[in-house]
Amino acid sequence: MSSSPDGPSTSSHMMKTTKRGRPFLKDTLDLFATLIVSLQLGPHKQFFKTFPHSFTTDEAAQNLASLKFSQSNRGPDPREPSRVITTTTTTTFSMTRDMAKAMSQHFMDARLIENATDPSSNLFKDRGVYQLTPKRLHVLERFIAKNGINSDHLQPVFQSQPICIKLLHLERRSADDEIIVAQSVITALFRRFVGRQANYPPPPSDKPLDPFQRYNERAKGIALSDVTDRAQPLLGKPAQTHKYCFAAVSALEWLCDFTSVVGREEAAEMAAQFVRFGLITLVSDKRKNNDSAIIFTVRGSTPGGNSPVSQIGEFRCTAKAIYKITDEGQRVAHWNGSSSSTDSPSSSTANLNSDRASIDTPADEPGRKGTDAKIHRRISMAEKMNATYENGERKSTKESNTDRLRYILEEPGLRSLFREFLRGNFCEENLSFWLDVQDFKRKFNITSSAVAVAPTGRAGSRNTPGQAAMERHHESLINTAFVIYNTYLAPSSQCELNIDHGLRNELVKYLEEVVTSLTGKAFQGRVEPEQATVFNATQLQTMIRLYERIQMHVFRLMATDSVPKFIKTSKFLAMRNWVEDFDPTETDIRLLTNGPSSPPGLNTVEETGGAYMTVSQHGSEREHRQHIATKDGPSS
Repeated sequence: MSSSPDGPSTSSHMMKTTKRGRPFLKDTLDLFATLIVSLQLGPHKQFFKTFPHSFTTDEAAQNLASLKFSQSNRGPDPREPSRVITTTTTTTFSMTRDMAKAMSQHFMDARLIENATDPSSNLFKDRGVYQLTPKRLHVLERFIAKNGINSDHLQPVFQSQPICIKLLHLERRSADDEIIVAQSVITALFRRFVGRQANYPPPPSDKPLDPFQRYNERAKGIALSDVTDRAQPLLGKPAQTHKYCFAAVSALEWLCDFTSVVGREEAAEMAAQFVRFGLITLVSDKRKNNDSAIIFTVRGSTPGGNSPVSQIGEFRCTAKAIYKITDEGQRVAHWNGSSSSTDSPSSSTANLNSDRASIDTPADEPGRKGTDAKIHRRISMAEKMNATYENGERKSTKESNTDRLRYILEEPGLRSLFREFLRGNFCEENLSFWLDVQDFKRKFNITSSAVAVAPTGRAGSRNTPGQAAMERHHESLINTAFVIYNTYLAPSSQCELNIDHGLRNELVKYLEEVVTSLTGKAFQGRVEPEQATVFNATQLQTMIRLYERIQMHVFRLMATDSVPKFIKTSKFLAMRNWVEDFDPTETDIRLLTNGPSSPPGLNTVEETGGAYMTVSQHGSEREHRQHIATKDGPSS
């Protein structure tokens, strides 16, 4: 498999692979997202059943045979800063059918797709029908947002299938793509694995759970049960009940579904680390003598003393193996309300170097600062929203409400509730305008498309599918710019904003000048479609700058007038508590929406490892709506 930029000069290179033979994770995720954007997911029938939003083996192989990903970035011309130029880069992926099938198997191992007829199958078949997993939808959403892709054709998929709301990413070494294992990383992973409290599934009821409810129950943490060993009178052993037990195979599936772990082998290594750190222990493995047993072993140094950390950790990947959470694991999980002063599973601060290639990195320093400003230690919602309000810190009201508004805009559930509040106060248009401009700015700065092209395309053709997609996207941007104007800013518009008179006049004056000079027609207060099509990228950027000034005005208005009233409402207080209960992480997991701006490890001299969480906008907003509906249901 190779990729090459499409232009006057081209180059070709093989995708980098790990010692296990799989492509690096970032390449795997980007290639698959490109494939899915290029596909037209639709209904496919197999075994007398129709599966919506799916694709076949043949469709995946045909698109991977010649897949083009084009990306345009807009910025000032170095020679004339007042002028905007667009730089487009096109990357072509090409592979044979056998290579495409092998790549699709990697997608399956990473839990990006599943067999529609048999989700438990781990093999990519020659004539199969496949659907996206909740984990894949989470990654796809981030890819679309990051690269400015038009995803209208994928919206039915996001709306109809469960999405992984919070995905835990484990940082990897840039040289070989192996997870960098440190004490703080294992702690973060384990706390996400077991959840805020023991996850005993609810008892069966007459009304079965729907797919969304079943997935959300799994998302809370590994499903636990109590296991009782029968008494053995001849050996003098009474019956014994083990609490907080889980099946080994279930643990591997859970780690693949809710973290960036790739495949069962990597999941087994992480589970073996749980054993080594004394967080879980084997209860029983009642397999028959002729049954195969796969045992993963990890080794590392121990701090000595009374530390629960062992030099060796083994995890049995058998159908009959049962493990349980140890007392140390319960302490690290904070199930009993206890919290340790360090992120380490042991009280020792000694580095635990590993002898394995994938786990030879020392533990994180507690005070280490991230190199990316977007990455930050997670602060609880209550601290973010109420530190200045409840604790009496001496900050101005304006400053604290500005901070609160920023967090409301970042947190999908709170943003949805804030919209309901504004609607009740007849000023919802302020939030709608702010969000529409944010989305417009993102799409203007970076635009991407993914298409599968026929191999018979003429060499040297100037009007490539990628270029055609870019031209369509520019037309869409122009349309979006004037939809915003006609919706919020034109006189007597549907959602007219109450903004500063001088700002409105400045925008109208600019439109009058441009429309008149380009079309020869007078500006009548609204922009017609035939007038909008003549705008170029530089003129669009000028409009964006004017929109940004209005956006700042609207932001200040919401912060000073709406937020102080919103945070006193009963729904906000209930929502704050719900988000705290829902969040399964602790302060050692960093929270961000778009992930790091560059692959982990490339900006640091020493790769120390870490974990961070990304949040799905679609999934979080839908979960909030379901929570509100469930809460309001009995009272209606």
